[in-house]
Amino acid sequence: MLSGGVMSADSGNKKMDAFINDLMGRMTLREKIGQLNLVPPGGEFATGEEVKSNIWELCRKGELGAVLNLADAQRVRNMQKVAVEESRLGIPLFFGIDVIHGFRTIYPIPLAQACSWDMNTIEQCARFAAEEVSSEGVNWTFSPMVDVSLDARWGRIMEGSGEDPFLGSRIAEAMVRGYQGDMSKPGNIMACVKHYALYGASEAGRDYNTVDMSHLRMYNQYFPPYKAAVKAGAMSVMTSFNIVDGEHATANRWLLDDVLRNQFGFNGFIVTDYGSIAEMTNHGFGD
Repeated sequence: MLSGGVMSADSGNKKMDAFINDLMGRMTLREKIGQLNLVPPGGEFATGEEVKSNIWELCRKGELGAVLNLADAQRVRNMQKVAVEESRLGIPLFFGIDVIHGFRTIYPIPLAQACSWDMNTIEQCARFAAEEVSSEGVNWTFSPMVDVSLDARWGRIMEGSGEDPFLGSRIAEAMVRGYQGDMSKPGNIMACVKHYALYGASEAGRDYNTVDMSHLRMYNQYFPPYKAAVKAGAMSVMTSFNIVDGEHATANRWLLDDVLRNQFGFNGFIVTDYGSIAEMTNHGFGD
């Protein structure tokens, strides 16, 4: 404890570690796997194949980690109430949605924002978006997209910051700061850096396609914005659909453990892109 009765950061971390270890020790295997279950509410979907599930039953069983694409304060509150008060362990849910360039108030697309080179304004756009969407109960956005992209044929080029890794890195930092702010206060949401990694380098600009490049080019041209976002404190990272070094990014141990965890120092959590585990079969991985 520090003078005045204020708990030190180290003491707080130890207390949290003890709490998490105790909680994990009380969870069943099914509940642990359930926390990895991320689904949209029944009958609603945004991208990818619709997922049908009895979401309320999963919630009561503690077999649900997050609800996607739901931005409605009352519905979010009702579902969170079930998770906290009716499940065995009372673990709250994440509510995630794509807030790419504003929520109710719409700002220029990310590629247009990048043309400004105005980091303060870009950070403020993310800040205002976070305040708006958090008022609807959402606490997680799948942004910023920091993929470096040189091929204008790629259909998602407008969602990123273009071809410059330096500019992309500065924008990644600004958007993470804008979304997350001071996470101990209201009006902030968790950022999710995407798509890790090299998604913008898909061959011929074809989405989900193979990526084949040297590690030298990866580290100098494509990795910097991901690393910058991690160093800025991004709390989650999303895997990509493409192949890297002959292995799918979603199951690439070198990419996720050696580079992201050990080299970049990322200690948050990793989420797959929408349906990317199932789509690994399209690249020849498993059945």
